[in-house]
Amino acid sequence: MSKAAVKKVVLAYSGGLDTSVILKWLEDEYQCEVVTFTADIGQGEEVEPAREKARQYGIKEIYIEDLREEFVRDFVFPMFRANTIYEGEYLLGTSIARPLIAKRLVEIAQETGADAISHGATGKGNDQVRFELGAYALNPDIKVIAPWREWDLNSRASLMEYAEKAGIEIEQKRGTKSPYSMDANLLHISYEGDILEDPWNEAEEAMWRWSVSPEAAPDEPTYIVLSFEKGDVVAIDNEKMTPATVLETLNKVGGANGIGRADIVENRYVGMKSRGCYETPGGTILLKAHRAMESLTLDREALHLKDEMMPRYAKLIYNGYWWSPERKMMQQLIDASQETVNGDVRLKLYKGNVMVVGRRSTTDSLFDESIATFEDDAGAYDQKDAEGFIKLNALRLRIAGKKK
Repeated sequence: MSKAAVKKVVLAYSGGLDTSVILKWLEDEYQCEVVTFTADIGQGEEVEPAREKARQYGIKEIYIEDLREEFVRDFVFPMFRANTIYEGEYLLGTSIARPLIAKRLVEIAQETGADAISHGATGKGNDQVRFELGAYALNPDIKVIAPWREWDLNSRASLMEYAEKAGIEIEQKRGTKSPYSMDANLLHISYEGDILEDPWNEAEEAMWRWSVSPEAAPDEPTYIVLSFEKGDVVAIDNEKMTPATVLETLNKVGGANGIGRADIVENRYVGMKSRGCYETPGGTILLKAHRAMESLTLDREALHLKDEMMPRYAKLIYNGYWWSPERKMMQQLIDASQETVNGDVRLKLYKGNVMVVGRRSTTDSLFDESIATFEDDAGAYDQKDAEGFIKLNALRLRIAGKKK
């Protein structure tokens, strides 16, 4: 599709400098109408100012949407049913937000009769892949415009110069502007750039926004009880909550106890290594609690199968394949396993640590105290049976041993 064929574009718009420049650049370069879409997925900043900015730039169709509940219910919770973690540390806070944004970009393009969608992801990162794989999966014929891969505005100075010439307002925020590139939603906040570009440098304490340091956390532990239904948390301390409220609450209590900080060097899908810092207090608590609930209610082989699948599932999400057939197939298996993941987990939060101190399920527990006890089991388990079990399993080892 040529530039002249693009008459209308839906832009993922934050209202910040980059996407404001993109808005004007699309109008200038493509001579097209721009529709703006701003999603509230719990980033903790006002999204309504984006509406006013879009109006100031003459935009007629402006979408501002609160997607917090959908984000946690349909994306975060399904991911956590698999105990998903990438490369042993990353809880995929940025990765899991992209398929939802891609979905709404495509839907709004259809609603408004737009020819294309556009995003502000750079040509070096993972997000361009995630946005575009999602968009093509949902609409194979959609055109995607990625300005960072087309224009020559490759520095902050050049963006500022373009903005000034185009009459784009550049807000001067009060106080000291953060030197970091940050991305936030209800699951996490990430930090990249500045001193973090040297993986030897320790992150500054002043950088962290959602959590106190473990050293500064309260000297008394905090106890909470999470209640699960089919693998999802539905209540905290017996108070029923919506998915988004669950995560908001866990973020607050976790951050107050110094929980959820991570400093990671990860392997990006585009081929480079990247160092980033993350705060995921609610997700850190949720992962620990969910594994504890499964330990009580899942069959051993079902649990082990999930653990074997998880790295593949995590890589699919990290690389942008949320809408792929293989991820959907895996999700069906994961969700089926959660039918019995019901009950309560009691946690102790203390100075950056999440400790499981109790778990119970009145309907689905597979823990049988009469069998597991070290006391008299009243014939529930015949210990003599173990001899034959061991000999049968040792047979191949004994045969191999005789050959040495």
